[in-house]
Amino acid sequence: MIQSMTGYGKAVAELPQKKVTVEIKTLNSKNLDLNVRVPSMYREKELEIRSKLSKKLFRGKVDFTIHVESTGGETTSIINQEVVNNYIDQLRSVTEVSSESLLEIAMRLPDVLKCQREEFDETEWVKVEQTIDEAIDEVLGFRADEGAVLAHDFTIRIQNIQKLSEEVAVLDKERLAQIRERLEKAVADLKQNVDENRFEQELMYYLEKLDITEEKVRLNNHLDYFLQALISEESNGKKLGFICQEIGREINTTGSKSNFAAMQKVVVQMKDELEKIKEQLLNVL
Repeated sequence: MIQSMTGYGKAVAELPQKKVTVEIKTLNSKNLDLNVRVPSMYREKELEIRSKLSKKLFRGKVDFTIHVESTGGETTSIINQEVVNNYIDQLRSVTEVSSESLLEIAMRLPDVLKCQREEFDETEWVKVEQTIDEAIDEVLGFRADEGAVLAHDFTIRIQNIQKLSEEVAVLDKERLAQIRERLEKAVADLKQNVDENRFEQELMYYLEKLDITEEKVRLNNHLDYFLQALISEESNGKKLGFICQEIGREINTTGSKSNFAAMQKVVVQMKDELEKIKEQLLNVL
């Protein structure tokens, strides 16, 4: 079944001193476009994350984020006492205020806090990796649900084109009869003697040029093929797009050959249904 490129997944891991949230958003794109944002402690695993995402998500614009929130009493920021004391000594030399006021001013100045980089924990990463897999599975589920909605819409529109194609087949007989009648009347209005055999040959040649039997057969074959591709195991939006191009070619040829207002009206309706399919196909994986 087809899948949409639009998806969203979120998973949370509760660790002893922190909460790790993995969030994935996907949108449609011609190729795979990965945007990965991870904390510095997991930076060494970024290539592994990218590989995992590319293998499971295949195509689309993917925004991947890992957010870490501390839940314990520990903090990675500590006061740089040497810098604070140096600031206070310099402030005393230029003003006479209380020690509390000097400390308050010093704490607002640069470099009074320094961050300790957390070391990578392999045991912790196992849990984080499981959380990433959960978020990816949620995205895939979202994509499958969206794909089912798109497949239903495509099926209805292809069936509409099939019904319109049947109308074209009915109108085709009337069209040829009217063209023949119009040409015979035009020749009669000339009030000239015409070789009936030669006229019949030229008329048959002209009608053959306007014949749309091949277009009708190919169009129906392409429509059936589209429905078959729609229920195949793999989602292949590019293949469906190619089939749509072929469907459009047959519809356009039918319209150019029709030379009959009622048939051209039906052709316009077919084109309208096909354009709606093409718009939605841009979001198919």
